[in-house]
This record gives sequence, structure tokens and C-alpha cells, in this order.
Amino acid sequence: MPSNTNSSPENGANAIQLSITEQPIDYNALTESVRSNLCGAVVLFLGTVREVTGDKKTSSLEYEAYEEMALIELRRLIETAMQKWPVKKVSITHRVGYLDLGEIAIGIAISTPHRKEGFEAAQYLMSQIKETVPIWKKENWTDGSTDWVHPEK
Repeated sequence: MPSNTNSSPENGANAIQLSITEQPIDYNALTESVRSNLCGAVVLFLGTVREVTGDKKTSSLEYEAYEEMALIELRRLIETAMQKWPVKKVSITHRVGYLDLGEIAIGIAISTPHRKEGFEAAQYLMSQIKETVPIWKKENWTDGSTDWVHPEK
């Protein structure tokens, strides 16, 4: 069952939507959730399961999360991004569980007045998520071996 944290002031100011789910990510809904008449840019980033990493072939991925802490850390990262860039709305959904090749593991949607800030904020968030959010990835390789990838901090 997805966990959601919403903050959406009635005046149309900043809004944050977060979820960690076992369900496929609806990137259209993610995109629509951040659209705003105050913004000329909506940036959408989708992280998908790729087949080749370095010289190894992936068969699938599995994600696990310390959900309560992951949501707290995601909110902290978004609040930091909102201090650095004029972000109006952010929606982040991360999958957990088993994912096949091509499936979406994470979706980040951001609205800002202009595109430059949106791209910068999205890149910042994705980089920080990989480093600090307690979500772990198990790489299942076609040769039968596996590797766990943990946040760096």
C-alpha cells in the first residue's frame, strides 16, 4: 500500500507529494500533480531498469526501503531544493519490490517558473536520493549473481 505525504497550501504555493509503492508508477499522474499556472516548466525524470550496467547484464532489480525514514529524508531533500530554486511543486514516487527490465523505479516531477531551475532541482534531488535515502537496490544479474547497492551515507 502506498504511503503518501501531502502538503498543499490553498493559495497554490509550494506543494510536496511523496509515495513509496509496490505499484507501477503512473508518470502521467505524476506530471499532472505538479502542473501549475504559476510555472512555465514541468520537469519529469524517470529512472528505469536498464539491461546493461558496465559489463554485466541485468535480469531484474529488487528494492527495499526503510519507508518511514525514507519519506522523512525525501521531504528534507525537497525542502532543501525549495530553498535553492523557485520550485513550486514536487512529486516523487519510488517503487519497492521486484522490477523487470524497462519498469520505472523512480519518478520525480517538478514545476518551476523556468526550465533551468527545474532541471537543476531534479538533478540535485536524484543525486541526493541515491546518496542519502534509505532505499536499497538488489541487482539480479543474468549470470545468477546478485549485488546490493546501499545509499552512500
